[in-house]
Amino acid sequence: MDKGRRRFNQDKRQGRPEGSRPDRRPDTRRDREDDAFAKEGSTDKIEGRNAVTEALAAGRDFNKIWILKPEGDKPLDHGLIRILDEANKRGIVVTRATRQILDKMSATHNHQGVIASVAPHSYADLDEIIAKCREEGRAALLVALDEIKDAYNLGSILRISDCCGVDGVIIPERRSVALDSMVAKASAGAIEYVPVARVTNLAQTLTWLKEKENFWVCGTDMNADYEYHNADYSGNLVVVIGSEGDGMRDGVRKCCDFTVSIPMSGHVNSLNAAVAAGVVLFEAQAKRNREE
Repeated sequence: MDKGRRRFNQDKRQGRPEGSRPDRRPDTRRDREDDAFAKEGSTDKIEGRNAVTEALAAGRDFNKIWILKPEGDKPLDHGLIRILDEANKRGIVVTRATRQILDKMSATHNHQGVIASVAPHSYADLDEIIAKCREEGRAALLVALDEIKDAYNLGSILRISDCCGVDGVIIPERRSVALDSMVAKASAGAIEYVPVARVTNLAQTLTWLKEKENFWVCGTDMNADYEYHNADYSGNLVVVIGSEGDGMRDGVRKCCDFTVSIPMSGHVNSLNAAVAAGVVLFEAQAKRNREE
């Protein structure tokens, strides 16, 4: 078979116009590096300066850190220098990457010049959280989230919980956002300090806390028993925050010993889940501190 016919048959099999040449893009070294960075960064990641800094401070296990490579003669800014110095002290592999590569790797689209590949974030054991409070001789304060699906809300609630001295957060395994890079980013590092326990059935867990561990269960609801500033938050307490759109499910609501509401006088009759959690938890913290 002559060369012309051989090319014609090959083009026909591959769906190209007769006599055309394959559209091949040169496989450059930079192309291969970009693909490698993006693939390696597809594992469990944390993004942003606060999140990475707090993870370093908490002793989290790192696989690798990607830091923005300055353009031209620009120096590395102080925030990234501190991360780089700490990574070098711990012997963590650090790679300088272009903004294009970091943008390609980023899930939050707000990496602030640093992305880290870390060991998967482990969930806490609820029994151990309660046992620690018992050993320290104090009442426990927990937060239970009923099907919170927005990563920003969960991250914000973790941040609020850290500020309020919450001992642990409970989330259900199903129909709830998990601990991921977006949650870590939104928590501004609080994910490293607030234990998160994941349970199979939230209603059963609340019942167990009441019957076996002497907890009071406080739910947040529009049609509540008390306004939030009139409630008693003493003793072992778990505050339940409902989902963004539907609030608490009926089965979870039935587990509550009492419910609280936040009075509003504006035109919008509902609050973001994280904002509602902040209002109730700061009030609970203030009252519990006064009692101590």
